[in-house]
Amino acid sequence: MAAFHGLRVLPALLLLAAWAGLTGCSGKGTMTPAAQPEAPVTVTTVVQRTAPVDVQVIGNVEAYETISVKSQIGGILERVSIREGDFVSTGDLLFVIDARPYEAAVKQAEANLAHDTAALRQAEANLRRDIAQENFSRAQARRYDHLFEKSVVSKQEAELYETDADTKHETVSADQAAIETAKAAAAADDALLDSARVQLSYTRISSPIDGRTGNLNVKQGNVVKANDIELITINRLEPIYVTFAVPEDRLAEVHRQTAGGRKLPVMANPGNGEDTGWETGELTFIDNMVDPTTGAIKMKGTFPNKDRKLWPGKFVRVILRLGMLQNALLVPTQAVQTGQDGDYVFVVKANKTVESRPVVAGVRVDTNQVIEKGLSAGETVVTEGHVRLVSGTRVRITNAVSGTPK
Repeated sequence: MAAFHGLRVLPALLLLAAWAGLTGCSGKGTMTPAAQPEAPVTVTTVVQRTAPVDVQVIGNVEAYETISVKSQIGGILERVSIREGDFVSTGDLLFVIDARPYEAAVKQAEANLAHDTAALRQAEANLRRDIAQENFSRAQARRYDHLFEKSVVSKQEAELYETDADTKHETVSADQAAIETAKAAAAADDALLDSARVQLSYTRISSPIDGRTGNLNVKQGNVVKANDIELITINRLEPIYVTFAVPEDRLAEVHRQTAGGRKLPVMANPGNGEDTGWETGELTFIDNMVDPTTGAIKMKGTFPNKDRKLWPGKFVRVILRLGMLQNALLVPTQAVQTGQDGDYVFVVKANKTVESRPVVAGVRVDTNQVIEKGLSAGETVVTEGHVRLVSGTRVRITNAVSGTPK
C-alpha cells in the first residue's frame, strides 16, 4: 500500500519541477539565466611611469660633532658667558677662570728670562774682553820669543809671556762655556714663559665649533679642576648625520650605484607620523661590516640641516634612493594578493567580471608595487573587495576611476 502511495506522489513532483522551469521562459520562449549577485569593489588603473627605487627604513639623528668642554687648569670659575641651550659660534667666549695666579706665573717667568738674558749678555761681554786680552798676550809672547832668539831677554821672561797667553786662552774657553750655560738658562726660561702663557690662555675657554650648548654642569663661583668635570657639551647641528641600517641583500646594489664616487640621495622625515616635509642629504658613510645579529649594514647620510629640523637623538623615517626605473608598471600594494601559487591580481574585464591573473612583483615604490610581468598599462585592477572574488565574479565598482568601467 505504501509503494502505491509513492507512485501517486511521483507525477506530482515531476509537474512541479516542470512548472519551475517554465517560470524562467520569456514570452518568446527563450531561457534567461538567474541574475548573478555583484560584488562591490574599488578599482584603479595600472599606470606606467618612471619610478624611484627606494629603501625605506627608520633612522636616528646624530650630531655631526659633539664637544665635551672641560677646564685644562684649576681655579675659580669667575664667569659663565653663555646660557644653556644657546647657539654659539667658533671662538665665542664660554667661561672665564680666575687668571691672577697664572698672570703672576707669567710675570715670574718673564723676570727669570730677563735675568738670564742679562747674564748671557754679561758672559758674551766677558768673552769679548778675554779674547782681546788673549790676543794681546799672544802678541807679547811672540815678541819675547823673537827677542829671546836674539838673546835680548832671558828664556824665563819669554816663557812667562807664553804662559800668560795660555792662561788667557783658558779664560776664553771658560767664557764660552758660561755663554752656553746662559743660553740654556735663557731657553729654559723662554719655554717656561711659553708654558705660563699657555696656562694663562686656558683661563678663557672659547667654543671650538659652531653648535648648540647643552646642560650647564658647573655654576659660576665654583672651583674647577683640570680635566675633571664636564662643564658643558656642544653639539654641531649644521650639518648633521642620520644613521640607519640597510638589509644586507641591498648592499650589492648600493655598491653598484656608488661606484665611481657617485653620491646617493638620502631623505629623512622628522615628522611624528605626519608628512612635515622631507629633508634631503647624501650618503656619506657605509660601514665596513654587516651586523651578524641583524643582517643589516650601518650607513650615514649627511644633511645640511639649515632649518634645524633634524635634532640629535630623534628617530626619523629614512629613504635611500638607489635609482630610477624607466617605464615601470605600478599598482597599489593592496591590489597584489598572495596565494599558494604566488602573487596575483584581479583584473576587471569589459563585461564587469574579474579574472585572477598571476603577476611577478618587483620593488615597492612608496605605497605602490612595481609589476614586472602579468599586467599592461591601462588595465583595471581591484584594490578592495577581494574576499568575495573568484575568476568570473561580476563586480560593481564603487569608486570613479577614469578610463575604467563603472
